[in-house]
Amino acid sequence: MPTLIRLLPLAGLAMLLAASSATAADKSAAENSDPIQKLLERPLLAPKQTQHEAEAFCDERVPRMPAVKTAAEWDALANKLRRDVLDRIVFRGAQARQWRDARTQVVWGETMPGGPGYRIRKLRYEALPGLWIPAVLYEPENLPGKAPVHLAVNGHERVGKSVPYKQIRCINLAKRGIISLNVEWLYMGQLRTEQFKHYAMNQLDLCGVSGLAPFYLAMSRGLDVLLALADADAARVAVSGLSGGGWQTIFISSLDPRVTLCNPVAGYSSFRTRAFFPTDLGDSEQTPNDLATVADYTHLTAMMAGRAALLTFNAKDNCCFAAGHALEPLLQAAAPMFALHGQASRLQSHVNYDPGTHNYERDNREAFYRFVGDMFFPGDRAWNPKEIPSDAEVKTNVDLNVELPENNLDFNQLARAAMQGLPRDPQLAARDPAVARATLRAVVHFADDAVAAKRLGRAEAAGPAASFWELRVGQEWTVPVVEFTRGTPVGTTIVLADAGRRSLAAEVEKLLDAGQRVLAVDLLGFGESNMGAKDFLYAMTMAAVGGRPLGVQSGELAAVARWAAEEFKGPLAALAAFGPRTSFIALVTAALERAASGGREMHQAMSSLKELIEKNHGVNQRPEQFCFGLLEAFDVPQLQTLADAWRPGGKR
Repeated sequence: MPTLIRLLPLAGLAMLLAASSATAADKSAAENSDPIQKLLERPLLAPKQTQHEAEAFCDERVPRMPAVKTAAEWDALANKLRRDVLDRIVFRGAQARQWRDARTQVVWGETMPGGPGYRIRKLRYEALPGLWIPAVLYEPENLPGKAPVHLAVNGHERVGKSVPYKQIRCINLAKRGIISLNVEWLYMGQLRTEQFKHYAMNQLDLCGVSGLAPFYLAMSRGLDVLLALADADAARVAVSGLSGGGWQTIFISSLDPRVTLCNPVAGYSSFRTRAFFPTDLGDSEQTPNDLATVADYTHLTAMMAGRAALLTFNAKDNCCFAAGHALEPLLQAAAPMFALHGQASRLQSHVNYDPGTHNYERDNREAFYRFVGDMFFPGDRAWNPKEIPSDAEVKTNVDLNVELPENNLDFNQLARAAMQGLPRDPQLAARDPAVARATLRAVVHFADDAVAAKRLGRAEAAGPAASFWELRVGQEWTVPVVEFTRGTPVGTTIVLADAGRRSLAAEVEKLLDAGQRVLAVDLLGFGESNMGAKDFLYAMTMAAVGGRPLGVQSGELAAVARWAAEEFKGPLAALAAFGPRTSFIALVTAALERAASGGREMHQAMSSLKELIEKNHGVNQRPEQFCFGLLEAFDVPQLQTLADAWRPGGKR
């Protein structure tokens, strides 16, 4: 049976709706209800209309590259951007700053034979206290002096650091006199647990702690390990990686000035590019909350000016970031800044055609070796970028496993600790609803957008009367609404469902029998307004550019309620929501919008936001509920208190 939360019952409707919206009988009624089912299924939006609106929403908010005239001017701006990204995004929240400032440990393990000219040392280091990263160091033998160092990162490879193409890269560099640290990525290889899934990092965001911080610290403390080596040359520090490793490469390289050369491979594109190329959307770490309110990936690329960058992309990439659309915007942004430094040749690109798919295979590796030779060993005629055959030296994942302590911390454990004592002021909603509402509006980025309604048609031939509406909310979003009436309504109920309005035929019938006007809506992300398999990724991108899906959805629902109050001149609209996602949106809307306070009926609703952490949910499952800092300020009981405060005699 579904969980039902009934608050301010809908004047005689509670018994009708509480029975169970999800019984087999109701499902059968929904499937066979004619004509209500057919009316609910009628398309009201143009194909991909919501996706196009999301694309425009994201694109227009991404900061553009500034017009600068001198290298000094750009360097000053780049330094400010670097500080702002680190302070406002990466280390947002007191706990993230404590992790940054903490003393951490490095534990060295066994040394094992590598191959001709190098050895392998195992180690583990703390990204933050209690979260250990396993790694292996490829150390050239008989170094003549200070040597370049290289941080090798990888993408979504199940076997993690032991993936062969990564080992071969490290081996080849070691044979050329370069020290390489091959680090494990979170949720890969030895760290592959459900609690390390990248979409779980947003559990920390919910608590007001940057979920991006562990990713960044895993890289920056890897650099600490390298630069603490006696043979490390701090003037020659490289980072390289494929896919998610490409993102890691540009992110740490742009933000940590210790990196002097980077080679991101098929790992990122501008947020403006991503808006229109769904293959490039994702993941949580690539689209952290509010990053694009400070800087785009074009800015991060340009921040390599004064150092060296080789941007590698694949011509026929079958994953993401194909060269044809991803590369040029980055070059256009960064090339002028390199030119201002008089170092145009230190920004280079390489497009792979063989195999041309998502890879860091030999052609791409040799492009990297060539670039390293040009930048770190200029004039060395002995430098040969041709790959040294090393397949026989590739180790198994068991060979490269590093001993880790039990109970190594992960995203879920960190979030469970962070949620203790939240919300910070649980009595605010009861003590001062006006201040609490202002806080909630700010957290969810709620806006009282104007609404313009357009009737698309009517249907009265059989069954209840129906009108089809297109509600334009503000200048950016369109909400499809089907209005049902039978006889003279005594009230208005807005219905919404996680499964979309087409799943609500049985509920619509019950409400009509009770004398209600019924408005069946599909908010952003649901039903006709869903954007398919990429829906949650668009939601994450909206948050990255400074929006909040929850703010858009609650704003849409509030706009529908205000429109209904004006259009139908009756009692304030009631809300009936079916599913944990839409029930939460309805609760937030009722807390913020008086026009939506006519009553609420919520099925399968959460009793606490902490359930998201306790059940290890990811942002891919409920994107709007992982609103940054929401649990820090409010939990479900506080939102219920705010919604109840609209009642006559309530403290508003």
